[in-house]
Amino acid sequence: MLTLRDLAVSGEKPALSNIGVHSMIRIAIIGAGRIGHVHARAVRGRNNVTLALVCDPFEQNARALAEEYDVNYCLDTDEVFDDSTIDAVVIGSPTQFHVDHILKAVNSGKRVMCEKPIALDVESAKRCINELGDCADQVMMGFNRRFAPTFSALKSRLDDGEIGSLQQLTVISRDPAAPPASYIAGSGGIFKDMTIHDFDMVRHFLGDIAEVNAVGTNASSEIAKQGDFDQVIVTLKSRDGKLATIINSRTCAFGYDQRIEAFGAAGMLSADNLTETAVRKATSTQTEAKTAIMDFFLERYEDAYRIELETFLDSIAIGGAVSSSARDGYEALVLADAATHSAKEHRVVAL
Repeated sequence: MLTLRDLAVSGEKPALSNIGVHSMIRIAIIGAGRIGHVHARAVRGRNNVTLALVCDPFEQNARALAEEYDVNYCLDTDEVFDDSTIDAVVIGSPTQFHVDHILKAVNSGKRVMCEKPIALDVESAKRCINELGDCADQVMMGFNRRFAPTFSALKSRLDDGEIGSLQQLTVISRDPAAPPASYIAGSGGIFKDMTIHDFDMVRHFLGDIAEVNAVGTNASSEIAKQGDFDQVIVTLKSRDGKLATIINSRTCAFGYDQRIEAFGAAGMLSADNLTETAVRKATSTQTEAKTAIMDFFLERYEDAYRIELETFLDSIAIGGAVSSSARDGYEALVLADAATHSAKEHRVVAL
C-alpha cells in the first residue's frame, strides 16, 4: 500500500475507498477514557457497525472498556493500524498524538474520526492537512455541537431565511466546574481546549473569519498559575461583515450553560439550555419553575454524539466529504491561536 508520503512524491492524490451501504463496518477506538466510552455507546446503537477493538496504553482503561463491550483490546496503536480487518478508527487519544494517529490511520487505508482539537499548534495541523491532501475532506473532526438537534434546527431555520440575513451571532458556553490544574497544564489553553467548539460553530454559521479580538481574566487563582484564563469573551468579524460573540467560563453555578442566539434583519432565533424535563405545571396560584439544566456534556450532547457517529458512518458507506472535516479542524485551531495572541497581547488579530 502506498503511503501519503509516497503519493506526495509520485504526484498522485491520496484517496480512501467507500465500504458500501450494506457492509458491516468494523471500528476501533483509540483512547479508552471518558470520550472513548461515549463513542462506544454510540457504536452499540447501530446495526451496520461493530466495535472490534479498543486501544489504550493504560491496560486498566483498555481492559475496562473492552470488557464492557466484549471486544478485544491492545496497548499499542500500531496493532490498530496494522489490522486489515479494521475499517475505521475513532481517535480519542491526548491531543499531542492526534496528528500522528490521523496520518497513520489514513496511511493504513482506514477512515478516521478524531476528537478536537486537531493539534496543539497550527504548524502541526497545517502539516497534517498537507500530508492528507484530498483525504482531509474525508477525515472527520469531532465537533459534535454541529449535530446537537436544537443547534442544527436553528441553523436550518436560519438557512431557510426565517429571520432574513444574519447580522449577529452569540454563542454561550459555560462549564459547571473547571478541570483540574494538571489537565489545564497540557490542554493548550482555554481557547484550544474549550472555545475551539465555539470557533467551529461560528465558522459553521458565518463562514470565513477576518478578525479576532479576545479578552480573558481569572476567577480561579489555580488556573491563573497555569498561565491560562478561565473567563473569556471573543468577538469575531466574518469576511462579509457579520459579527459573532463567544462567551466562555470554566465554571457556572447553575450547570452546563449552552446557548446560541442568531439575530437577523427580520428577527431572532435562539436555542436555549436543555432541562431534564420540558413539562411545567401552571395553575391559578402557581407556575412551576423550569427544572435544572443538564449537568455536563455527557448528558447535554448525548444525541449529538450519536448523530455525529451516524454521519461519519454514512460518509464511510456512500463516500464524499464529511460535515466537519480535518480542514475545519485546522481553521478552528487558527482562530484559537489568534484568540490566544489577541488576549495575551491585547490587540485585534487580522487573518
